[in-house]
Amino acid sequence: MENCAWCNLTEEDKRYQLYETVFWSVFLSDEQDYIGRCILVLKRHCGSMSELTDDEWEELHKLICKVETCLKTVLGATLCNWSCLMNSFYKESEPDPHLHIHVRPRYDEPVMVNGHAYIDSGFGHHYAVKKVGEITDKDRETVFIWLKDRLNC
Repeated sequence: MENCAWCNLTEEDKRYQLYETVFWSVFLSDEQDYIGRCILVLKRHCGSMSELTDDEWEELHKLICKVETCLKTVLGATLCNWSCLMNSFYKESEPDPHLHIHVRPRYDEPVMVNGHAYIDSGFGHHYAVKKVGEITDKDRETVFIWLKDRLNC
């Protein structure tokens, strides 16, 4: 897995790591098209959910509950969309997928961060894959701190 980006994260890549368990790492996504969007990444190289061990599945279940509760409590998410879409890896001539799961919190009310209102204009519909979302650097840092504090208590 020497060419796998998830297996070879730099310290800069880990800047927005929110939480860590034995088997999983949780990151605030670079893309904040949905405020609080996170990525859960399996720490070992694995290409499919069907290859998870029983222990990894059990820990994933607990982590999903923890992250979803955090997003609802801290940011007021109404629900969360979870997805494990490995398609991008197969655009490469030699696919080498690494299991990761996206969580997109969805909101029926605006999310307020540092006086800025972020509105989920597509609430009630499937999430948009190419949704354009703007968040200020300061607001992203604030969201990161809020989520990290809640996940680590």
